[in-house]
Order: sequence, then structure tokens, then C-alpha cells
Amino acid sequence: MMKINKYIKIILFSLVTLFYGCQEDEYSFGEVIAPSNIQITTEIVGADADNPNGDGSGVVNFSVSADNAVSYKFSYDGTEILALSGKASISFSNLGLNTYTVTVVATGTAGVATSKSIDVEVLSTYSPPQELKTKLFGFDPANPDAVTSRTWKVHDTKNKHFGLGPVDGTTVAEWYGAGPGEKVGVGMYDDRFTFSSDGTFSHVTNGTIFGRDPYIVNDLGPNISGVPNGADIENYAFADYQETYTLTAPGGIERISLSGTAFIGYYTGGDHSYEIYDRGTPNELVLRTTDENAEFDWWFVITLE
Repeated sequence: MMKINKYIKIILFSLVTLFYGCQEDEYSFGEVIAPSNIQITTEIVGADADNPNGDGSGVVNFSVSADNAVSYKFSYDGTEILALSGKASISFSNLGLNTYTVTVVATGTAGVATSKSIDVEVLSTYSPPQELKTKLFGFDPANPDAVTSRTWKVHDTKNKHFGLGPVDGTTVAEWYGAGPGEKVGVGMYDDRFTFSSDGTFSHVTNGTIFGRDPYIVNDLGPNISGVPNGADIENYAFADYQETYTLTAPGGIERISLSGTAFIGYYTGGDHSYEIYDRGTPNELVLRTTDENAEFDWWFVITLE
């Protein structure tokens, strides 16, 4: 009788365990509501009464809001720009006066989305100077239609090759600048950035990248392998990719604007546009970009591979 009772207890325990083990986990997203009331405002850089289509830089600043939206995406001519804040600066580089249709996708909880399109007419007259094109992607004036490219990397042996400072500051890496080799092993020094004359931008990550939390997670996906270190995520797993870039000079300031979520050196979100702060040193460029929340300007010194 004792053995029978023992077996009955074992069977009952197994049935209870199986019952609870088979129950599906229940997740609640709350009420799923599609975004609505999308409002889009535009500012064509340099536009005034005499120049309604801008200063010729081709740059348009967008600001979007919507009810029940958690993120936004801008799409035009096959290019997509993710902007969690609803703000984006887009460089339209086709020469002349052109009309572009920009579609804004507002995403809410559980991934439900609503879209709205707007047309912008903008003038682009900017042609990058020969010396910039020669330096960035090896432009050959003797063969101007040839597809050429150059590959760059973070100048890890130089002091202040990576750092931060105030927005619109005038001192390179004013608040912090990395010393030579200081960021070895975090997923940045082995990255390679290739600019081609046909407008393509290629980023070889060698499997991992370096970036700022939460921008890198919000834009590129959950961190499943990277190492958090304060506000940084080191060695975040990310594959090689290819995007496009444009060269503009709004207000006379040269900029490299990358499409999609492309970036150089350290992921900061934002508009993925890099001011060419200094290109006077041979084989070197000093760049800076403002992060997603306009908290810091991030500085990079890159050099030819």
C-alpha cells in the first residue's frame, strides 16, 4: 500500500508539473492603438522671400508629431531614416529644383503603424569641391566618370581621435578625448568606412560595433551580446552593411550625410550627418555629429587605411 501511494503521488506531481509547464506565457501590451493625427512641418534651409526653395544646399529639416506614436521613420526615393524623436534633417542632392515625396511612418505599440506623405520642392546647387572629392573617395579629374573609392578608419593612434563636447562647441573633444589606443577592444578600431564616387557608403564592422545606450538599442535592436559600460555598449553584434551618402554645405559648412542608420565610429543616433570640421591635414578628416537628444557633440578623427 505504501508503494502504491508513493506511485500515485509521483503521477499526480508529474501531471501538475506538466499542466503548468504547458501553460503559455501571457504578455500584455496594453491597449493597441494605431497612431493618428500625424503633423509634419518642414524648414527648407536658407529659404526666405527671395529664395523660397532654399539656399541651394538641398537640406530640409523635418519635425513630426502624432498621437500614440513611439517612433517615426522617413522614407523617400528608396532611402529610409529612423528618427525616434520625430526630427530629421534630409539632404536632397539632385541638382536643380526638384520635388520629392517624403513619407512619414509613425509606429505605435505592438508595431502598428500609420503613414502620411508630403511633397517638398527644394533647390540643390551645391557641387562638392574637387579637393574634397579627391580626398574622400579618390576623385580623378582626368577621368571624372570613373568609379573610385577610399577606405577610412578611426585614427586610434592619435590623441583625441574620439570624444565629446558641448553642442556647437569650437574645441575638438572639449570635455573628453580618448588617448591613443584607449578604446581598443570595444568594437570600433577594426571598423572600416568606404566612400565611393557613386554615392555608396560601406561599413565593415568585423562583427561588432561601439555605441551609446539607449540610441544603439532603440535604433538597431535589443542588445543580446554587447557589454554595457556606463552609457556605452561595447562589442554590440552587428553585421557589415551598405548605405548611401551625400555631400552638402548648408550655410557654407561641409557635411557628410549618411542614409538609414549608417554611422562612423560610435553610434549616437541623431540625423546621421557629420560636419567636416577640418580636412586640412593630409589623409585625415576631423568630423563631428550631434546625438539623438542634442546632449553632446561627438568628435572623430578618421584616417585613410
